[in-house]
Amino acid sequence: MSSNTESKPKFKPVVEGANALSLGISIVVALLLGIGAGYGLVKLTGIAWLFWLGVAWGVGAAILNVYKAYKQAKKELDELANDPKYKPLA
Repeated sequence: MSSNTESKPKFKPVVEGANALSLGISIVVALLLGIGAGYGLVKLTGIAWLFWLGVAWGVGAAILNVYKAYKQAKKELDELANDPKYKPLA
């Protein structure tokens, strides 16, 4: 193998599919953890509105996960747009 040829990962489509699936799972997990934290705070302190604080934390974490996935996808698409084989012919 020459040094200027790159080997492509054999399971790259599987990994990309798992990343897309993990976004959905991470949203659900973030919401459930937020709800659990809120429920735990209510049981610990007896203050009912802390449940909604936990829900807000979960929603915030889910939004953060979506934002991180967006930034990663944008970075990958920008790299693809700069690839010479996809440039329009002049």
